[in-house]
Amino acid sequence: MIDEELVQLLSPEGERVAHPEYESSLGSNEVLGLYRDMVIIRRICNESTSLQRQGQLALWAPVQGQEAAQIGAGRALAPMDFSFPSYREHGVAWCRGVPPEDMLRVFRAVTTGGWDPQKYRHSVPTVVLGNQTLHAVGYAMGVQRDGAEEAVLTFFGDGASSQGDVLESFVWAASFNAPVVFFCQNNQWGISTPSSVQSKIPLYHRAPGFGFPGVRVDGNDVLAVYEVTKRALESARVGGGPTLVEAYTYRIGAHTTSDDPTRYRIDAEVEVWKHRDPIERVKALLAREFKVKTTTFDEIAQEAERLALKLREDVLAMGRPDPITMFDNVYADAHPLIDEERREMIELGVSGGPS
Repeated sequence: MIDEELVQLLSPEGERVAHPEYESSLGSNEVLGLYRDMVIIRRICNESTSLQRQGQLALWAPVQGQEAAQIGAGRALAPMDFSFPSYREHGVAWCRGVPPEDMLRVFRAVTTGGWDPQKYRHSVPTVVLGNQTLHAVGYAMGVQRDGAEEAVLTFFGDGASSQGDVLESFVWAASFNAPVVFFCQNNQWGISTPSSVQSKIPLYHRAPGFGFPGVRVDGNDVLAVYEVTKRALESARVGGGPTLVEAYTYRIGAHTTSDDPTRYRIDAEVEVWKHRDPIERVKALLAREFKVKTTTFDEIAQEAERLALKLREDVLAMGRPDPITMFDNVYADAHPLIDEERREMIELGVSGGPS
């Protein structure tokens, strides 16, 4: 255990850990499902990194090491809930049913979105740090006024926790008791700035100062992440207001494919966290307690491989969009300024005008 306040239900060795407030409610098939999710999203992530290195993606934000935080939180969402990601929540998108190829459209630079947020109850990526937390609170206030039994879950990193948008969203959520859960993936590095420089206290300790509870969970323990997030969402749905969940985890790879982490952190630190691998600890539990056979693990690995190869085919088949379509979804309804800009582009010879 990293600290005494950390909610943990599964040790790095894959052994059950008792906690006075939380216990796992999941059976063998459900735990196996979480393992499958994590294996698939790691394979998809690795394939996406390869695609970027080969010039097929403009950028990629790796997720290796954070699979438990994302899958645990993503699977805790109910179908009617809505989630607002940043740019790294590929695992959450997978849990919400977003096709893998759609996750890569923005990084392929063929769209400004990638999917219909209403269809999957999951917003498109937000690159502006912390901006999505304001979107989430606004949406949650709408849910509240509609009288709907829904909750909103929004994701951000430890680096974004220093942004004014995040702190402002805390104020609004607390003031209006909005049904929103703030999920901070503390991977301990805001690009090259360690979280210890950004905050002298654990991030979840900030929540009481805004008037709502905070909890720190072992972000590499998918069982604990699931239970903590599920309880926070349930509280939000019944009027309990916001909660801050800090998932204490680690980014094994680079911040993005344009980053070189060897310039600001030591290899020994990375090796320590590799031994806390979220996938391996669940695999150990499944093999020891639920007697899952090696053939089952092999089948999941093969499925992940097939999905990765299909993803490569789908990405390479993505063509360049008509430039004039950049104006199509700026606003939900027609807007005179956008219409004027579209006309100007057509007059300059950009495709999209009369044939």
